[in-house]
Amino acid sequence: MDLNTLWFILITVLYIGFFVLEGFDFGVGILLPFLGKDDKTRRMIINTIGPHWDGNEVWLLTAGGATFAAFPHWYATMFSGFYLPLFLLLVALILRGVAFEFRSKDENPRWRKTWDWAIFIGSLLPPLLLGVAFANIVKGVPIDANMTYTGGFFNLLNPYALIAGLTTVIVCTVYGGLFLSLKTAGSLRDNTISLIKKVGPVSAAFIIILVIATYLSTDITAQLGINPGMIPVGAALAILAAGAFFNRKRHGWAFVMTAVAISLSVVSLFEILFPRVMVSSTNPAFNLTIYNASSSPYTLKVMTIIALTMVPIVLAYQAWSYWVFRARITDESVLEY
Repeated sequence: MDLNTLWFILITVLYIGFFVLEGFDFGVGILLPFLGKDDKTRRMIINTIGPHWDGNEVWLLTAGGATFAAFPHWYATMFSGFYLPLFLLLVALILRGVAFEFRSKDENPRWRKTWDWAIFIGSLLPPLLLGVAFANIVKGVPIDANMTYTGGFFNLLNPYALIAGLTTVIVCTVYGGLFLSLKTAGSLRDNTISLIKKVGPVSAAFIIILVIATYLSTDITAQLGINPGMIPVGAALAILAAGAFFNRKRHGWAFVMTAVAISLSVVSLFEILFPRVMVSSTNPAFNLTIYNASSSPYTLKVMTIIALTMVPIVLAYQAWSYWVFRARITDESVLEY
């Protein structure tokens, strides 16, 4: 394995970390106005992700930084071509972070309701925009011989990308609901489980539609053949297992299987791409690959040493933080203020 391939894999791992950890964060934020019937309930919901949301976002920043350092031409083409969606993504993440910090600064109900909706919007837009972005990367966008995106904003709003964006949102919503079922108690947990029962089948329908659309809109058969291999099949089996565990009221295992499905889905996406990093719909000769879009070998070597040193430390710290804050959020644990 050369360093170009290694860094393609490492960036895949970073996106897996982001979607697995931040995915349920987004889902919790999306569910906030639907499950938070009063201020105390909304604080309970927010407290479930309070210790983790900012650390989980670091995975996306790290993935962007790794892309810039390892594959600068990929970074340049993607960020210039997807400028408006990525700008909206940044605004949404900033709005969400500010809302978490500012919400409790004033007891005025209107003040708190405003920031609650800011959390909802800031949690809804990122999975929608990222789903649209990755779908376009796999489907293909207009790129010329100079690695320049030649399309416009509305090129990105094609049916396949919108299906992927909506599917990402609905899967994150179910994922966030499963997390809440593990982190809360009492009526809030009961209401969450009832909502999952309604949203779960919708999520399954969207996933099926996305899989069909992927075969119709991308070159997955040329990349993987008629038989997609065990990874995409494993993602489908994990989704089925999550539904089975949920029906048996084993919500912990349902959450784990959903995380596995998300992980394998991200791997499947990058598997379809490899060895490309962006597909050109103009001409396959203009595809960006792990070779023509990469940094120098020396840069990749230095980055590899740093990554192999720091990534295990980050994983250990995040695992420790989740262990420390593993207790359920109850009515008694939320102070009246």
